[in-house]
Amino acid sequence: METLANLESFTRAAEGRSFSEAGRRLGLTAAAISRNVAMLERNLGVRLFQRTTRKLTLTEAGERFLAAIEGNLDALQVAIAEAAAHNSEPAGVLKVSMSRTIGVEHILPLLPPFLAKYPRITPEWHFENRPVDLIAENYDAAIGGGFDLAPGFVSRTLAPVHIVAVASPVYMVGRTPPTNPSELAAYSGIVMRAQRTGRIRHWMFRNVNGDEMAGTLNESVVMDDPVAMREAARLGLGISLIALSDVLPELMRGDLIRVLPEWYADAGAISIYYTSRKLVSAKTRVFVDCVVNGFKSKRLDVAFSANHS
Repeated sequence: METLANLESFTRAAEGRSFSEAGRRLGLTAAAISRNVAMLERNLGVRLFQRTTRKLTLTEAGERFLAAIEGNLDALQVAIAEAAAHNSEPAGVLKVSMSRTIGVEHILPLLPPFLAKYPRITPEWHFENRPVDLIAENYDAAIGGGFDLAPGFVSRTLAPVHIVAVASPVYMVGRTPPTNPSELAAYSGIVMRAQRTGRIRHWMFRNVNGDEMAGTLNESVVMDDPVAMREAARLGLGISLIALSDVLPELMRGDLIRVLPEWYADAGAISIYYTSRKLVSAKTRVFVDCVVNGFKSKRLDVAFSANHS
């Protein structure tokens, strides 16, 4: 009887027309995928792929075999995953990517009760402000916004990302507060340069009435990290446009104040991302539930909304 590894290697290689792509999806090397497929071909007595240095294509026999097993293989994978998830204790290294502010302020406090309940899980958490490739970089999950998801990936929304204008009370002393976003250009600005594009981030603001208006700051200070932007604003270097979730504690303490409190920019949502809902591992499933329930219990979806702060 063929092993599931051989069948899965063949299916993923056929889908991506590449041993390397199949390896990234399965967490194996291209050589391991090639060996599994070669073993399958040897056992079946037929050639499933035509191989060249540049191209991998299915033979006629490979096309027929793929059509015959594809749906059945998915059903078998689901059955195995569900049995493992419900009959074994969640365990293993849990590799997760998240931003520093969300991670340290809101995810890290969930860790003590989580580990008390699941002591066989070993967290490996990376605090970084970038979208990661879950498969290629072998992550179990990621928390953030703006990810481009391939088919088979899942995202669960946690809270909105609303960009607000903030400054220190000291910076605003003696200055007339702006009355709308177009007036932001008159102030020193602490702006974000996007790591992926290298461009300065610009925002379209809206208010509770649905009015929209562009708001552009002077590029007095340019940074690529929201924590640094927050600290620069706290030090009185100017006005910063930053996610409310990144500055909420400072606003509550009075270290920062909202400029244009009736205006904000919608930057999407904070979500938790992971692979297929049906095939998610037990360790990932319980972590996702922990994060979702943690955000709900703290009502962070409300706290991070500029309409309710």
